[in-house]
Amino acid sequence: MQVIKFGGSSVASAENINKVVDIIKNKPKTDKVVIVVSALGGITDLLLQCAQLAANNNETYKTSLQEIETRHLNTVKELIPVTQQSSVLSAVKKMCNEIEDICNGIFLLGELSERTKDKIVSYGELLSSQIIAAKLKAVELNVQWKDARELIATDSNFGAAFVDFSKTNTAIKNYFNTEASSLFILPGFISADTNGITTTLGRGGSDYTAAIIAGAADAKVLEIWTDVSGMMTADPRIVTNIKLIPKISYQEAMELSHFGAKVIYPPTIQPVMSKNIPVWIKNTFAPQDEGTVIQNESMKNGSAIRGISSINKISLISLEGSGMVGIPGFSKRLFEALANNKINVILITQSSSEHSICVAVDAANAVAAKQAVDTAFAYEIETKKVEPLFVENDLAIVALVGDNMKSHTGIAGRMFSAMGKNGVNIRAIAQGSSERNISSVIALSDVTKAVNVLHEAFFETTYKQVNVFIAGAGNVGGKLLAQLNQQLDYIKTSSRLNLKIVGIANSKKALLNDEGIDLNNWPALLAAAPANTIENYIDTIIAKNLRNTIFVDVTASDVVATCYNKLLQKSIAVVACNKVACSSSYNYYQQLKESAREFNAKFLFETNVGAGLPIIGTLNDLISSGDKINKMQAVLSGTLNFVFNNYDGKKSFASVVKQAQDEGYTEPDPRLDLSGKDVMRKIMILARESGEKIEMDDIANNSFMPESCMHGSVENFYAEMEKHEAHFKAIYEEAAAKGNKLKFVASYENGKAAVGLQHINPAHDFYHLYGKDNIVLFYTNRYPEQPMVVKGAGAGADVTASGVFADVIRATA
Repeated sequence: MQVIKFGGSSVASAENINKVVDIIKNKPKTDKVVIVVSALGGITDLLLQCAQLAANNNETYKTSLQEIETRHLNTVKELIPVTQQSSVLSAVKKMCNEIEDICNGIFLLGELSERTKDKIVSYGELLSSQIIAAKLKAVELNVQWKDARELIATDSNFGAAFVDFSKTNTAIKNYFNTEASSLFILPGFISADTNGITTTLGRGGSDYTAAIIAGAADAKVLEIWTDVSGMMTADPRIVTNIKLIPKISYQEAMELSHFGAKVIYPPTIQPVMSKNIPVWIKNTFAPQDEGTVIQNESMKNGSAIRGISSINKISLISLEGSGMVGIPGFSKRLFEALANNKINVILITQSSSEHSICVAVDAANAVAAKQAVDTAFAYEIETKKVEPLFVENDLAIVALVGDNMKSHTGIAGRMFSAMGKNGVNIRAIAQGSSERNISSVIALSDVTKAVNVLHEAFFETTYKQVNVFIAGAGNVGGKLLAQLNQQLDYIKTSSRLNLKIVGIANSKKALLNDEGIDLNNWPALLAAAPANTIENYIDTIIAKNLRNTIFVDVTASDVVATCYNKLLQKSIAVVACNKVACSSSYNYYQQLKESAREFNAKFLFETNVGAGLPIIGTLNDLISSGDKINKMQAVLSGTLNFVFNNYDGKKSFASVVKQAQDEGYTEPDPRLDLSGKDVMRKIMILARESGEKIEMDDIANNSFMPESCMHGSVENFYAEMEKHEAHFKAIYEEAAAKGNKLKFVASYENGKAAVGLQHINPAHDFYHLYGKDNIVLFYTNRYPEQPMVVKGAGAGADVTASGVFADVIRATA
């Protein structure tokens, strides 16, 4: 015998039912085949809605009743030939009249009992099964309809009745052994108590019906036909790159289904597991797909994890108090209080000090749970031995499941590390002694992110998805986006990273697309994007709560820099080209570094000093390997180096500065470069990275600029420099007369930092520094005489963007 169950989506319409009929027609005729069907998709909810509206004295229940009747009558008309419709339509009309009578009674009484609910929802399966039976007869299949209430005996626990397997198994065996027919159809979900009163089997009841019949009749196989092609490694509504699980053990399937996998429900497994009957999960809409087989042994595929599941809308209730320590019976009383109020416990954990017991329950039961437990422990609460029950809402459970997890070290570590790196806080943890399941309670808002990062950690052998938000779409930002666009495919292939640029913002607008922005057309898309502020853009990034998120700041904005801490505290990596944050107060700089460490988020700012040159990285490597920085000498302004390499007194100093600005070497306001303030920032950042607590006021600045040049607008700045051309020419000629070059040098030694214009003789390392190049000399314990030298282009949009790009890649690690 084969038992085949079709769910609500499989029989939701006449078109779908025709697919079901085709599947049944292709079954071998040598075995008996038992078909179990659910109600037409959505009908059970509509029936309950009608009953509830009637109980609330809301006459609109009649409209819903009409909808139910019309849908079933239309299904008959679409499925059954006109010449065979009459008896089926009559049967449907009769049952719909009975539903109406019941609802009218509920309306008059203003009362809806659990028993009445079971009666009214039973019509969903009774209607669907008789319509499908009529269709099978219409295509000349000799099918026999059987009322499941005559076979499945239960107690009177309406809504989720308990099966009397002794009576049920006997009835099923006797019926199928004595009937000559080879094809049967039964309504799922419904059953009857000892008085013949209709009961239902609870959530997933049609699956359970099929399993009960398969177990009692010793079926060769149980097939569950639904709208997915088997059990998946995660919920396809959450994870896009899911994988089919071809084979899974009964125990693994029960664990996954308990923790939210909707393909099959836990009770379904029990009747078939004891008989070792395989269960196939198949897709009605893709019958050629292999599906998933649930059997006694799990498949060995090299992975310890079989799947990831989750339950939403969970509340965590905690019983705590010093009076619990060493006193037996508290747990018993807690669970008795919950059980007496029919509150199911989903997860349990207890502190080793016995000071608290924590359990997870359905959020819908949280209020009832608090009332029940506070009542049970009223005396202990009054005498301060325990605290009133503490309830936390808006939570969810995420679980890893797999038979092969047993004695497999590192699973929990990888799980918690993956979530921790993405800022997912774990409220409670539970693991059974079988080591088949590791469950964690997290915020409901983190479920999508958590499931995705876990799926990447345990199942993703191709790409890690990284979501990048960029602030700043100017010169450097544009170059960065062009470089990203050019290299995305290469990064995907070489580094197995799927970089998605999901946000681009300037000071006025923000372009957002969770699926990734088209980098071939981003300027036009940003221009058409809605108005937005940078502050709101950053709040949106936090609210989206995407996994593996990197925020890239290529602005020079104080406002953006003040938001880094908010991002880091949400475990969002920050890549900063903007120097404002690291050159602001030492306390803020230190706060950012500490937040990065505490919340496991990368904070990278290589381009703050020397554009794309690996200056900060080299400094950090020296210190991390145990070296000590004793002295630094550097030319850190590509702008000033360009200016003094190109100024020879023949062209005005102002014109050379303007050339540097036009070629993209200067800050937006060139006075930051010319004043030496930008170099002060850079040497301060290097000093801080070497371990020095230093502020801008601690740095000496030997400025060469006339004071009058530093006021007013940028236009005034250029005009004022032209007036002081003699001053600049005199500085140049003084150095040239000695055979020296002018370099704006930053130095750090013995905790002191200074910047200023210096004469550099031909023997010095800085003499042959051309164009816009930067150079840093690190004198350390290991390099006391001959310094460690980092030298190269230190300005320009392209090289700066490439440095930011490199930090983005580093932030993905």
